[in-house]
This record gives sequence, structure tokens and C-alpha cells, in this order.
Amino acid sequence: MNIDKTLKDNKSELLAYFRDRASEFLTEIKQKYAETQSDKRARAINECLNDSKSKLRATILQQAEKEQWTHQEKLECLLMITYCNIVVMIESRNSVRPYEYMDFSRRVGELWDPFCKLCFYYPVNDVSLFIPPLFSEVKKKLTDEIVDYINNLNIAPEAKGDLIKYYDKVWSLVTSGEIQLELDLHFISNGQKYVVDFKSGFGSNEKGNTNRLLLVASIYKNLPESYKCLLFVRAEENNSYFNTLKNSGIWEAYCGNEAYQKIRDYSGYDLKSWIQNNMDWSNDFKPETIVYFEERNLLQYLLW
Repeated sequence: MNIDKTLKDNKSELLAYFRDRASEFLTEIKQKYAETQSDKRARAINECLNDSKSKLRATILQQAEKEQWTHQEKLECLLMITYCNIVVMIESRNSVRPYEYMDFSRRVGELWDPFCKLCFYYPVNDVSLFIPPLFSEVKKKLTDEIVDYINNLNIAPEAKGDLIKYYDKVWSLVTSGEIQLELDLHFISNGQKYVVDFKSGFGSNEKGNTNRLLLVASIYKNLPESYKCLLFVRAEENNSYFNTLKNSGIWEAYCGNEAYQKIRDYSGYDLKSWIQNNMDWSNDFKPETIVYFEERNLLQYLLW
């Protein structure tokens, strides 16, 4: 297989490459794990194919560096590599441990997030990534500010001590440990910092996750630096949990085509058009995989 810019158009060659790799891996995996150990077989083939993708990706990026490819040229090669790897990973995993609908829908959602983030790792626009703050640092800074403010109040020392104790109690009520401020993506565009959460869709039991996202966004909104919180959801139709975040005033929430439009606005790349022009699950999967998915109505979860 030639490692050059034309890989972005060589879907059939990439599918054949990953299928050959999968065949090699499965021979060893089936010797190592019995048929009754389908979960271990599934985990092993996913790990092997992910490793194979990483090696090919590293080779591509090294070649791109030597030949000074543009970000768009790198991105389009990596999108095709990633998509073909996903196709083979799904069909290979299904061959050793057939998917059930809940498992499959969750897996598809897990794969959508890193696929979208490629547009920000190799952006057409002037976008840069940043490391989010640690909650421990944020908490310490806010606590120091409040303690300094209380200590400068013209009140008795005992009252100052009581106020500080009450402040500590508030923190203990809000948190039961450290809050995870690291979301799926953090980038800077035109001097503005954005934090992004990707979701495949909102299920019927998302109350805890919704409250967590509201808390995280509230913390970001109260930091001295200017942050904007973006929520990108793959599903076109969502429920009250999505609307709660959308109407919160602290999350800018987008779903379906709106989410893809925002990805294009910020990264500069039209990911939706790439998907429409290159992804063809029904024809790219092996026939036996398609038959299995159609019999169980699983293709509905592959609407990217």
C-alpha cells in the first residue's frame, strides 16, 4: 500500500488492508481464547485493530511532515483511515461476539466522538488546543479569594472563622470529591476558549450526567478567563435533558446538522459533506455483517 495523499480516495484498498490485518489477528486470538471467551476475543480484536490504525496513522503523519502536506490533506487521509478501521473493527468484533442493540448503539456513539475531533486536531481554520484547568487549582484559587475577602471584613475574628466554616460547608455540599473539568475537547479560536462535550444522543436516564454538565459549565462560567461551553449531539431528535442544557444559558447546545455546521464553523472543514460523500455502511460492510444488522434493525444506529 502506497503511503501518500491518494489514500484519502482509496477506501477499497484501506478496507482490504485492515481486513487482512484482522484476519491475521483473529487467527492468533482464536488460538489464545476459547469460543466461550467471546468477551476476551472481542476486546482483543478491538485492541489489535486500534493499534494497527495508530501505526498507519503515525506513518501517514511522518510522511505528511516530510512532504509538508496541508492540514486538510492530512485530515482527509486520517478520516478515511479512521472510517475504514471502524468498518473492519465493527464487523470483526461482530464475528466473535455478535452485537446486541444496546451494546451496538453505545459503541457507535463512542466511535463518533473521536472521529469528529479529528477536524480540530488538523483544522483548516486557525484553531489551537489547550489543556483545561484542574478542579483542585480552581477550588484553591476561589477559596483563597474568598478567605482574603472575609479576613478583610470589619467583623470580629470569631465571625470571620464562622464564615470560612460555612464556605467550606458549601463546597462539601457541592462536591463529593474532585469535579472533572476535562471534557472531550478544548480549543481556542479567535482568542476565545471553548470547551466541548460530544454526545451520541440523550437516553431516558441522563439526569445525573445532565446535572454534572450543568455544574461543570457553571464553574467554567465563573472563572476569570472567558470560556464558552459547546455541546455537540449526533442525534437529530433529543429529549428534555438536551433541552434543559440548551435552555440553561450556560451551554450552547447543537444537535444533528446544526452540530455539523458548528464543527465546520470552528474547524473550517465540512465534515458532514465528507460523511455523505464517503461513508456507505451498507456497501462497505461485508455481506454477512449487513445481513446480521438488517435482521436486527441495527443499521438505524449508523446514521452519522
